[in-house]
Amino acid sequence: MLVLMWLGIFIFLGVLFSDILEKQNNPNQAASTVILSDDIKELVLLRNRQGHYVANGSINSQPVVFMLDTGATDVSIPETIARKLGLKSGPSAIYQTANGPVKVALTKLDKISLGDISLYNIRATINPGYKSNEILLGMSFLKHLEFTQRGNTLTLRQYPEGHK
Repeated sequence: MLVLMWLGIFIFLGVLFSDILEKQNNPNQAASTVILSDDIKELVLLRNRQGHYVANGSINSQPVVFMLDTGATDVSIPETIARKLGLKSGPSAIYQTANGPVKVALTKLDKISLGDISLYNIRATINPGYKSNEILLGMSFLKHLEFTQRGNTLTLRQYPEGHK
């Protein structure tokens, strides 16, 4: 009985600390969008302990985790995640990365969402060499938004079509 009690305590502590570590890596698990005047959508993200902006979102209405990367030309999806999402591989291309050239497959995302900010028909790559549980949210998505980084926050704004 004592062994079962200690086993239960260890399992509880493991789950508790796992949740704490996940919230430290992704403090934006439930980021909410605010609608400003003129229907401008604003989303404020917090930086994680490693200095990155990680947030939950979706691709084609399926939940994913993004790491925002202004140095990435396109949205870059690890091959294992692309398979789970059912993405189709298009033509191959060679992209220059910080780790040297990488052969990727081109694809298009029907819908990509971060909070209530959604964009359609966004260019992406499927990267077989990228081993991560996070998708790099690159400039093919971010270029459609205004973003400002101040302190430990990143503010994203999506303006309505035709907004001046």
